[in-house]
Amino acid sequence: MVLFRFLGLSIIFCLSLTPMAAEDWPEWRGRGRRGVWRETGIIETFPKTGLKLLWSTPIAAGYSGPAVAGGRVYVTDYRQTEPNKGFERALCLDEKTGKVLWAREWRVDYTGLDYGLGPRATPTVDSNRVYILGAVGDLHCFDAVTGRPIWRRSYRKDFSAELPTWGFSAAPLVDGDRLIVVPAGRPNAKVAALDKATGQEIWRALDAAASEPGYSHPILIEAGGTLQLIVWHAGALASLAPDDGELYWEQPFKIRMNTPIATPAWAEPHIMVSAFFSGARLYRLDPEKPVSTMVWKGDSDSAVDTDKLHSLMATPVIDGDYIYGFCSSGQLRCLRRATGERVWESQQATVERTRNVSGFIVRHGNRYFINNDRGELIIAKLSPQGYQEISRTELIRPTTAMGANRRERKAVNWVPPAYANRHIYTRNDEQILSVALAAR
Repeated sequence: MVLFRFLGLSIIFCLSLTPMAAEDWPEWRGRGRRGVWRETGIIETFPKTGLKLLWSTPIAAGYSGPAVAGGRVYVTDYRQTEPNKGFERALCLDEKTGKVLWAREWRVDYTGLDYGLGPRATPTVDSNRVYILGAVGDLHCFDAVTGRPIWRRSYRKDFSAELPTWGFSAAPLVDGDRLIVVPAGRPNAKVAALDKATGQEIWRALDAAASEPGYSHPILIEAGGTLQLIVWHAGALASLAPDDGELYWEQPFKIRMNTPIATPAWAEPHIMVSAFFSGARLYRLDPEKPVSTMVWKGDSDSAVDTDKLHSLMATPVIDGDYIYGFCSSGQLRCLRRATGERVWESQQATVERTRNVSGFIVRHGNRYFINNDRGELIIAKLSPQGYQEISRTELIRPTTAMGANRRERKAVNWVPPAYANRHIYTRNDEQILSVALAAR
């Protein structure tokens, strides 16, 4: 059974590499969570007059990016009604018009939550269901077409979880009939699998008391002759068997301030993680069995005096013999994959060099789409020779105030967009919009 599923996933993955006329973006970082946009017929450069806005729909506050599937756009937001209290909401919009097809809301208390401006996790769409995770651990399953509530779980009530400093952010991950979640529950439920149809618990794994869960998203990879569930938490990088939660391997990595955020980057046979303070580590996965060995690691535990790569939110990219990623102050860096040696550094993509500057990187053929936190969208080529910017345009106005960490634009946009059906979908704290990226 495991062999058949493994072969089936291999075929699906191979087919997904074939150029497609159009493609949905049903979860965090797109299908498979790889941060790869495979559609054809996309513009080479941005028009001098700017991109064509298809539609814009009012929305409330939040950090969560949209998901696009089946002609619909899913997103979440938060409406405050009194200090630290209000309503989180799941929205379903028509992909072509932006019209709200349905909305569901629930009361929340953000007391004790830093950056309490709304949900963090991108919705996960799986056929006729959509899974929504709120900032304080409310997990909902709705009918994707009608919005009918199917089931609901609470990480804090059902798993005895404690609220992380910056809230729950790991979007649910579908694996067959299971829904993989990171509830940080006790006992031994840092990670858990639920029946995706009913929400009933199937298995739980990893000691939540040993370290905080962090904010990184779990991923599934094929390595060592099997399917591996990769979970990066504040104490280690772990690999589990998705069927039953059995621990395959674990690489200890104590993350300062409990802030693993960026998703692990995978390119056979290597997996890489990078943290704001604690730097980067690259591991090699054995091709025959589920084990791992460290290839190299950074030596700095500082977000200022950095070496190799110290990512904040943006997942690094492994491209051939090189790695590209944004460091702690927005420096785009190129590293040698084999050694972690820095090849070059550029501030051009993010402009400002200050704490927490970042951008999200999505690969499209031999180039990259980058949306920085200034609300700009960039097309660039990344190579060992350097950063080559092809085109840049204004995408959306930053609306999230930075307080003491002042920026030129006085606010930031920390939203991972969705690329689907030759459009980009993104939001701020006021609107969600669809912009055409099709070649004319």
